[in-house]
Amino acid sequence: MLRILTTLLLTLLAFSLQAAQQQDGTKRVRYKDGPAYIYRVSLTDKAGTSYSFDHPTRFLSRRAVERRKRQGLAIDSTDLPVSSHYIHLIKKEGVAIVGQSRWQNTVLVRLKDSAMVNDIRQLPCVKACKLVWLSPDSITPDKRISFQSHFEAYDSIPNDIYGTAADQIYNLKGDQLHKAGFLGKGMMIAIIDGGFKNADRIPELQKINILGWHDFVKPNDPQLFSETDHGTKVLSIMGTYHPHIFIGTAPKASYWLLRSEDQETEQEVEEDYWTMAAEFADSVGCDVINSSLGYNEYDHKWMTYQQWQLDGKTAFVSRSASMLAQKGIVLCNSAGNSGMGPWKKIGVPADADHILTVGAISDIETQRIAAFSSVGPSQDGRVKPDVVAIGAPARVISGRGVITSSMGTSFSSPVVCGLVACLWQAMRDKTAEEIMDIIRRTGNNYQHPDNIYGYGVPDFWQAFMNGTIKDEK
Repeated sequence: MLRILTTLLLTLLAFSLQAAQQQDGTKRVRYKDGPAYIYRVSLTDKAGTSYSFDHPTRFLSRRAVERRKRQGLAIDSTDLPVSSHYIHLIKKEGVAIVGQSRWQNTVLVRLKDSAMVNDIRQLPCVKACKLVWLSPDSITPDKRISFQSHFEAYDSIPNDIYGTAADQIYNLKGDQLHKAGFLGKGMMIAIIDGGFKNADRIPELQKINILGWHDFVKPNDPQLFSETDHGTKVLSIMGTYHPHIFIGTAPKASYWLLRSEDQETEQEVEEDYWTMAAEFADSVGCDVINSSLGYNEYDHKWMTYQQWQLDGKTAFVSRSASMLAQKGIVLCNSAGNSGMGPWKKIGVPADADHILTVGAISDIETQRIAAFSSVGPSQDGRVKPDVVAIGAPARVISGRGVITSSMGTSFSSPVVCGLVACLWQAMRDKTAEEIMDIIRRTGNNYQHPDNIYGYGVPDFWQAFMNGTIKDEK
């Protein structure tokens, strides 16, 4: 009887989803550019590059160079762009170059015939070629949705300036940091995500200092703001400023919106797109990155990770993430939402070293871990997650322009990220590594870190006090 009821429920659910798709006009359509393949081409070196360490502003912004100088970080060979000579040799094989990573010295090539990669492999400058994307048979296109242009009267909380976002800020003592005048002014935050639906139209989000946006997914989507509203919600948690209704964790910071998540498929090439986005954030001078993205299972089993690979060094994206601190950037990355599933563990790049991996707790009173929050440690024994914050649920502004609740470490991460920017605004002489260490040390679980809470709930006011008092001595 139980099996019959389960089957009936699944059938009804599938039918209702199909009906909803038809009503929205989002049923799947044939992929127009298939078949096609994307390979990651790893190069041997950067010989023949026209760039040098003597003129870093040819490939990094002045702000990026100053960020390195302030933290005593050297510009090294990983910062140099990929050799244009090698790119020319690869293009001569008749393939399209769709991306490159200077940090990992790789090039992404798109081709119609997979046999063409054999000629690329023979080039003396090529170390390896790996298939990272196969075109799908069909896709579900996104489209614009309507949005609300104003908040409702019941959204207001007259006796609390933070409005509906109060708990997620009070829980981390972010309000005290704000009262001291640190709301992220002068700090630059990059959001690497899957889409920012209506973030360019919702009046409250248009007030945020958005410096620009960039799409790294190939082919580029001309409708970046019609994709998922996942990134819209993340942006709202940090950047919104509407007293008594909703105040974000870093409302005076400036933002770059970067799309690396392909909504059409789930394949390893997204790690390359993420890396390209992180390198862009570095090049324009961002101080902090929020990434509410994670991977472990892909559409193709041979791309999927095993738990023994969660060492921060195996996954392409984790190697990139682990480099950010040495570029002078703090990365806040969601731990993942696999705690209730068979995987349970963090994904990649949450396993990366030298970052803040953020798990989710339920509320300000009990501070219990959210059941879905992925657990650590990393495979090489590092504490993961690093810290936790409210994410079950967090208050957000959706792509429809309404204040709502959303569940996930995707939303606990930006709660932390915005306050990282505010703390760093107060202590600009600190390095990325020092900022992360100060934050971990204020966690309520710091004395006994574990694989569920990590170092616990951080206290950003205590972090400020610890950092400034130490400097005064």
